[in-house]
Amino acid sequence: MSRMVFSEFFIKLPRLKVICHHLGAMIPFFEGRVGHGWDQLGTRTADEDYAPLLKKLGRPLDHFKKFIGDTSLSGSKAGIECGLNFFGIDQVVFGADCPFDPEGGPLFIREIIQAINALDIPEADRKKIYEDNIRKLVKNGPKVPKF
Repeated sequence: MSRMVFSEFFIKLPRLKVICHHLGAMIPFFEGRVGHGWDQLGTRTADEDYAPLLKKLGRPLDHFKKFIGDTSLSGSKAGIECGLNFFGIDQVVFGADCPFDPEGGPLFIREIIQAINALDIPEADRKKIYEDNIRKLVKNGPKVPKF
């Protein structure tokens, strides 16, 4: 994600949508560090001037929020809440590490569904995660099964 942001990926390809696995990994959790830390990129570097890049990018954090995250967190409700808070409900799609779990697929799917269903969010938002957001991305593609 960092390489994409700092290579000006979203400036060069503004319409391209990128789904990042595991709800962006640690980026949502470290939002403050990513935000304030990378706002000062290069201020302690003597051998390279990042000021022109930062001027072109604006806040790097704003570019990280352009990714779309999937819910593949092995059923971590707290992790999904953190990712939702970072990306927003319209930037999260259902995802699982199937078949890479101890049961060959069903464990993670079951746990992720349980975590999503336990979230204190409106049913319409839950439907966005399960179905509506991915449909919008693939322009109303194939019917997504109900969970």
